[in-house]
Amino acid sequence: MRKLIASTFVSLDGIMQAPGGPTEDPGGNFTQGGWLYAFGDPAMDISAAGFDGKDRELVLGRKTYQIFEAYWPYQQADNPIATTLNAAKKHVASRTLQSLDWQNASLLDGDVVTAITALKAQPGPDLQIIGSGNLIQTLQAASLIDEYNVWVYPVVLGHGKRLFEYGARPTALRLVGSKVSGTGVLMSTYVPAGEIRSGPIGGETEPSEKELARRARIAAGGD
Repeated sequence: MRKLIASTFVSLDGIMQAPGGPTEDPGGNFTQGGWLYAFGDPAMDISAAGFDGKDRELVLGRKTYQIFEAYWPYQQADNPIATTLNAAKKHVASRTLQSLDWQNASLLDGDVVTAITALKAQPGPDLQIIGSGNLIQTLQAASLIDEYNVWVYPVVLGHGKRLFEYGARPTALRLVGSKVSGTGVLMSTYVPAGEIRSGPIGGETEPSEKELARRARIAAGGD
């Protein structure tokens, strides 16, 4: 079965909205578009993390698809990222689009979880999500994402669309690789690692009287 990989740029406070440009996605009065601009580093391997779609099939939500469709087909023919993204097969999740104009793009039929489950079972290259925050929420909740490439930039944006929104499915992740760019970007790869294991820090001890009183206060609706 082929993997489903999600690759995202995020701020230190978890925002993934509009990293590429000021007008990319101003929804929700977001005014910090293009926030990764100052952190470019030629040593960053965007291809290994799947950001250029090389040797993978893309899985995109409607908004990311429309942003990409309006930009990448119109770049210079010698632009290597445009070359790979334009050539890649693209699967688009949308409840409103009726047709797609970008080459090699097709709409997913019916329920997106069912459609992606079927895609993963088919032979072919790994499936790559880029951006597509709402789609990530849906597929994360269904435990369909096999790998996360998360590039954390040293900025705090305050508000915007997050990689893991409120209500994300609780799950443990295991770090399988990490590098730091010369500009301070932490580039990490995680894979799901089952349920969260919880327990007391420092081992099991009998609670103090103050701890018992604190628990009682919380149970009674106090803070």
